[in-house]
Amino acid sequence: MIGPVEYPHATGTVNTMSHLLWTDRPAGDRPVMIVAFEGWNDAADAATSAVDYLTEHLQGREFAQIDPEEFYDFTATRPRVRSLGGLDRTIDWPRNTFSWATPQDAPGGIVLMRGVEPQLKWRGFCRQVLQVAAELNCSMVITLGSLLADVAHTRPTPVFGNAYLQSVINRFNLDQAHYEGPTGIVGVLHTECVSAQIDSASLWAAVPAYVPSASSPKAALALVQRVTEVAELKLNSEGLAAAVAAYEQEITTLVSEDETTIDYVRHLEEQHDRNAGSIQSADDLVEEVERFLREQ
Repeated sequence: MIGPVEYPHATGTVNTMSHLLWTDRPAGDRPVMIVAFEGWNDAADAATSAVDYLTEHLQGREFAQIDPEEFYDFTATRPRVRSLGGLDRTIDWPRNTFSWATPQDAPGGIVLMRGVEPQLKWRGFCRQVLQVAAELNCSMVITLGSLLADVAHTRPTPVFGNAYLQSVINRFNLDQAHYEGPTGIVGVLHTECVSAQIDSASLWAAVPAYVPSASSPKAALALVQRVTEVAELKLNSEGLAAAVAAYEQEITTLVSEDETTIDYVRHLEEQHDRNAGSIQSADDLVEEVERFLREQ
């Protein structure tokens, strides 16, 4: 039987059967796993920014990662070389890391995964994620995503959630997942969760389509607030407030330079306000997701 193999540039061992590199084995009581990936499912960096914020403020510590060799086309997702000073150099490979946190109101623990959507072997990749979930006896997997939509940066960020199991839908007041069309790693991961009989939910934030390249701390904050509700966490998110204010001011200044965009934003504001200040319905947002995914 082949045992664990040591990798020269890693602290720890990776099992040749699983591609998982463990540096610690946290012990918890049915923790929730929260996941976000760079790439297709991360418009305006909102989903990964939310997990970064949660990891920092919950004081998460890394305990495992997925070896990238099997899952990436390195001509598409290129590693980066950097200097360590003098003649020393290193290569940074795509990182899919798992961190562990134990907030006071979640003594069973929280697992935070921050990754990069791979190009290869998606089912095998998702099984690595679920192996961690299984070994730590996670009670639920929650993925975060963000999409471009017809929403105004001056109004509340719409967030909606869906799930595949009726029990999860009822428990957290989510919508049934009924999207058909192209999917990303998030969609595959939820399918694997169903096969593994692990409860899962997907939360999505909508960001303004007229500023697709601007990172959105406002959408990240909305995701943080919603996922803490679902995971039943109490988290002070005031640390994002200053970034949100700066973001709104920056986008307002940018929009003011173009009359067509000014009119478009005013139309979106009026559309939002006509709904008595309510956020778009879940059905509207699902339609936005479907449009966004098909157009990518």
